[in-house]
Amino acid sequence: MPRTNPKTYETSSPAKVAFIGLGVMGYPMAGHLALAGHHVTVYNRNPGKAKDWCAEFPGHASAATPREAAQAADMVFCCVAMTTICAPSCSAPMAHWRVSKQVLC
Repeated sequence: MPRTNPKTYETSSPAKVAFIGLGVMGYPMAGHLALAGHHVTVYNRNPGKAKDWCAEFPGHASAATPREAAQAADMVFCCVAMTTICAPSCSAPMAHWRVSKQVLC
């Protein structure tokens, strides 16, 4: 059963998006970005969730690390539950991922 409700999306230029965190909120949010026509690369600390997401949204990718997900992205979304998880993901993109992207947590 899909985790996204049917929507009509406004036309926009497709972007390369990294989505970190596929929990209760992140899974459908990443799905809506995919359904809206963006190319989404997901990362989840539980790789099984990323695999399930890619099976539900074919044509998109999963990454082994947040850095790998963000590497080619135009924009990075972080949707994680705990500050201890979010802090390294959100504060480190430029220093540790060596990417300069817009990061939305």
